[in-house]
Amino acid sequence: MDVVTFYVGQGELVGLRIGGEGVIVDTHMPEGDDVTMEEIQQSLDIYFRKTRVRGLILTGFDSDHAHVGGVEWILTHFQPDWIMYPKYFKDTDCASEVFNHIDRNEKLRANGERPLTRHSVRLDRLDSREIVGLGKNFSLELFSPHIEDMDSSNNCSIVAKITGIGSAGFRYLLTGDTEVDRWATISALFGDNLASDVMSAAHHGALSGTHAQTILDVQPNTVIISAGVDSQYDHPHSRAVQAYNQVAKHVYATNAGDEPHCLLTRRAGDDFLTTKFRHAATNAV
Repeated sequence: MDVVTFYVGQGELVGLRIGGEGVIVDTHMPEGDDVTMEEIQQSLDIYFRKTRVRGLILTGFDSDHAHVGGVEWILTHFQPDWIMYPKYFKDTDCASEVFNHIDRNEKLRANGERPLTRHSVRLDRLDSREIVGLGKNFSLELFSPHIEDMDSSNNCSIVAKITGIGSAGFRYLLTGDTEVDRWATISALFGDNLASDVMSAAHHGALSGTHAQTILDVQPNTVIISAGVDSQYDHPHSRAVQAYNQVAKHVYATNAGDEPHCLLTRRAGDDFLTTKFRHAATNAV
């Protein structure tokens, strides 16, 4: 099992490979001076070249997570078995276009060998926090969203733990843009279940997504922050990085040193190793 946090500017796109199966988290594919959509797609292609992409998770419907072009390309190019997204209404052009692409792919594949299955998730609408049938080599445990705290699009984000099965597997916590008030509830309810080896920093390392008790509950070995070079929001926040460093052994950011790079994280004995590479350096994956 390994995980790549691709450099996609101020947004997020993550790939996981688990025993020949793949999961993609979020779809940001911008066109900018330091990265292009074509470069991101090439890197995804190489990373998943011997892997069956089982599913696509959209942690939310803001464009830096559910990029319309990224959703369209991933659904048509990889044809994942399923797509998962939080169950809430977001009245934006971006959300509408994303659902148009989902609807079209669902209809095109309805009578084929690999129909597209939807998982629209909200904790108060589920019988179990474990979503079954997603893959043979991993499990997924859901912690958010819940109707009680869905007061913003950020707090509607999916928070879930993907656990790889077998000795090579590990636990990866995806966090979306979840903010501290929702984290307080998550920790109060599920603190004992949050422990993960690798954690995606919530909201690109913003202080508003950094909750001390949650970090203590997760006890991550490695924290990965997805943020853009010259971010207009100055992500990650120095106090957030400091908080993660108090608990985690390793903390990395895709924009560290004002240089764009992707981050490949894998188990290395009792520790975890994260390798930096550029989209052009595809031999790293």
